[in-house]
Amino acid sequence: MHQHMQVPSLDGKVRCKYLNLPLINGDRLRTAKTLVDKAIKEKKVFSVLGPYPVIRAGLRARGWVERRLPRPSLPQPCRNDLETEATDEGDSSDDDDDLGEEGERGDEADDLYDLMSRLVRNETPYFYWTTKRDSIDCRSLRKDQMTNHYAKAGSFTTKVGLCVHLRNLQWFDEADPDTFFPRCYRLGAEDEKHAFIDDFKRTACTSLLLYVLEKYNGDSEWERIGEVHDAKSHGLSKRRKQHTNQRVGTSLIDNALHVCQEYLNSLEHCDIDITLETTPTLSEQQWKVFLQNYYLVIHEGLIIEGCEEYVERCKCMLKQMRQVCPQMKTDGLCNIWIIKPGAKSRGRGIICMNKLDEMLSLVDGDHSIMKDSKWVVQKYLERPLLVHDTKFDVRQWFLVTDWNPLTVWFYRECYLRFSTQPYSTHTLDSSVHLCNNSIQKHFQPSPDRNPSLPAECMWSCSQFRSWLAASGRGGLWEGVVVPGMQKAVIQTLLTAQDSVEPRKASFELYGADFMLGRDLRPWLLEINASPTMAPSTRVTARLCTAVQEDTLRVVLDRRCDRNTHTGGFHLIYKQAAVEIPHYVGVNLLVEGTSIRRPRIPFYKPLIHSHPEPLSKSTSHKPSLISSHCTSSKENHSEEVKKAWPILSSRKVTSEQSLIFQPKLRKRPHRLVLPSNCCVLPNPAELHPQKLALTLAHPNRPHTHRTRSNLPSLYRPTPSLDVINICPRQTLTSFHYKHDIHKVNISYPVLATQQQYILLNHRRATDTFTKREEPKSS
Repeated sequence: MHQHMQVPSLDGKVRCKYLNLPLINGDRLRTAKTLVDKAIKEKKVFSVLGPYPVIRAGLRARGWVERRLPRPSLPQPCRNDLETEATDEGDSSDDDDDLGEEGERGDEADDLYDLMSRLVRNETPYFYWTTKRDSIDCRSLRKDQMTNHYAKAGSFTTKVGLCVHLRNLQWFDEADPDTFFPRCYRLGAEDEKHAFIDDFKRTACTSLLLYVLEKYNGDSEWERIGEVHDAKSHGLSKRRKQHTNQRVGTSLIDNALHVCQEYLNSLEHCDIDITLETTPTLSEQQWKVFLQNYYLVIHEGLIIEGCEEYVERCKCMLKQMRQVCPQMKTDGLCNIWIIKPGAKSRGRGIICMNKLDEMLSLVDGDHSIMKDSKWVVQKYLERPLLVHDTKFDVRQWFLVTDWNPLTVWFYRECYLRFSTQPYSTHTLDSSVHLCNNSIQKHFQPSPDRNPSLPAECMWSCSQFRSWLAASGRGGLWEGVVVPGMQKAVIQTLLTAQDSVEPRKASFELYGADFMLGRDLRPWLLEINASPTMAPSTRVTARLCTAVQEDTLRVVLDRRCDRNTHTGGFHLIYKQAAVEIPHYVGVNLLVEGTSIRRPRIPFYKPLIHSHPEPLSKSTSHKPSLISSHCTSSKENHSEEVKKAWPILSSRKVTSEQSLIFQPKLRKRPHRLVLPSNCCVLPNPAELHPQKLALTLAHPNRPHTHRTRSNLPSLYRPTPSLDVINICPRQTLTSFHYKHDIHKVNISYPVLATQQQYILLNHRRATDTFTKREEPKSS
């Protein structure tokens, strides 16, 4: 705690110089100090960035003290943009501004809270609640500091991230994303752009077949499923311009049937033998003509001659396509696609289009879209569930308190957002197709709108359930809608689990947007981080307040008591603990031993020493011996002088080295001697009579020779004499003369080995001298 200098004054008030306040009530200051001391001791200091009066009130009721973060000092235009725009991943709308300043002024008007905030302005906050994820660096927080965001959660809270991650669902669960997420493509990626073009053409074919089936009173079984509104929603009852002089031939239907049949064959791998040189079903020019006629039939009301004969074929083909395309029920007739910016919220920049060339020109005209892949195109649900011929979507909250193991809490209540205009597929206006409150609040309700709908364009889930019960389908809410939304949320989080950085002390509240089909199957549109909590209507004023209070119950109260009441949140998924792998993503770990350079074999240097019997040698290391044999005494002294420079310089000439050739695998290394040298056993080992007999009869065959009494070329001893036999000597004179010469080094010698060489050289000098010629026996 800081020490404050207090000066007593009259009327029981004190002046605090440190706090720069004019007059403070002494009792209030003591109370503030007591509360602050307790909060610091219990680590209950929080910081809230943004207009969240419910969070502030809930934390203060639990004994927390706020440390106010300084607001960024920006120019007024930039500040307005900052307050009105949401984060790239979030949905914090400009509705928050309606209560932001009033909430701040209300908190600042309370002197006690203001005084406590000043007392803890240098303390460390242990709870952060911010609108923007980047406001707090999660990696720099301590383990006991909590924050309401996870790092890298944008992998599924952006439209691009959700589109990419749900394609990997097959690796996490046995489910098809096409059963709950409309088809989606990134227009910036070249391969996905071509896939979208193929999908648009194929959808045009199925829409044409469906048009034929419905136009001429075919048995349309999908029209009877979940029928809750009249034919206005089909777009067929709209008065369209009749082209009495123009007709379209049945070749249009033939082409559509052929394209659908080829698609079915490709799913069965019947086209495996088709090469790239095979001519496609329709050329680019034929596709262009087909789409133009398709637009005339669907949007302008052109008549197809003789299409009554194709009703049964269209019905059979649509039945087969429905088995492989789960979204056939919601595709409709007009082939509408919705283009969304990849990282914007509150419906900003969203465009509905139904012509391929217009969509491609929009993308190709903006190079930033192609470069950053920030735009996605998604199939629009043309046949949603309508309430009094008006479109709506559902905002559902869920809370993630841990990513390893994945722990998901689902809120029991949600609310519906209606559009202000009646639904129609023949107009692409945002007031008809976008239900965001940030967009619809700028439009006035249409006079043709049903008066039963609320003026604020919102319903609670209880009101919607009452409407379902009135139509005889009250049980479908708990049986179809809620399980479908929970399954979609869990499967989406599983695909993004490897991308989000888990942190034990973090949590995050998300808002998912769903649209219901005619069969009440929920379709996931997007997931928003930092969902708006503004009380823009009576419905959100009650629900948003309850959601924030229940969030604090889960993340704070449940830490102290596992049995505490969690309000509207209930646990729907808790994953088994998963160990963090050694690598994340494509970073692979390779284990092994580095390859070292082979070391040069070491051989001990050999010099002249006491001759030892070769047969008793125990050394297994091959030795390299070199000597240039001479017979004169002068040459001997010169060789001794030349030997030491060679040792010191560690250089060996070709004449002073032997050839080292390892030939046999299982034998030691073999020595190849020069032609003028030979290796003989030590004469001291030979018997004089045996030596004389050998010299007297050189041609006498040897009677008994074993390996033990012969010199070994494979296992030479460290001291080996090399004798040069001169041709001028006569062996018949019984005079045997030989000189002992210096043995040179053929490999470098270490310092310790040089000492060994000097020692042996001294021994050789003391022991051996020039021998006299032996006398005749």
